[in-house]
Amino acid sequence: MFTGIITDIGTIQHVEQRGDLRLRIACGYDMAGVALGASIACSGACLTVVDKSAPGAPATFDVDISAESVSRTASGMWEQGRQLNLERALKVGDELGGHIVTGHVDGIGTVVGMAPVGDSRRIDIAAPASLAPYLAAKGSITVDGVSLTVNDVTDQPDGTTHFALNIIPHTAAQTTLGALAAGSSVNLEIDILARYLGRMEQLRT
Repeated sequence: MFTGIITDIGTIQHVEQRGDLRLRIACGYDMAGVALGASIACSGACLTVVDKSAPGAPATFDVDISAESVSRTASGMWEQGRQLNLERALKVGDELGGHIVTGHVDGIGTVVGMAPVGDSRRIDIAAPASLAPYLAAKGSITVDGVSLTVNDVTDQPDGTTHFALNIIPHTAAQTTLGALAAGSSVNLEIDILARYLGRMEQLRT
């Protein structure tokens, strides 16, 4: 489990196509405290550390990504040189500063608009119809692993939904969201409470 509060920005250093996709990610973590088998959310996708750098070497960790995971995440997400929002798994007793995040990508959104609002930036994202019932104004959404609050929601005639976010300067500087542009693809995870409520409502009808 995660909170959507990003603790580092990593860079994909090496990509190798094996049976699965093997990535080496450079980061700022003290790898002595990261165990093999540990979970790290990488731009919203929960991945398992399968190898790591030796003591004294520049900090890196390796992960394997299945073809299924590649197909369900944003296009170009796993290319060499790509920067990723990183978050280590939540520990019992840690501050829950964002919201409960599982690290399972529910869909892919597309940035359809951007505009400055004071010192912040408004970003409008198109979400697929499958996620539309789970998005609500003032509700939580995870975008590329970042816990954010939905400002407003506009349902579209084709069943998709556009939702707006406000990205403050701190969030833009501490995550990859500051580099988003119109047309960018992003990983979306809906609020887990909304998912369960939606399932309960489905079974009632």
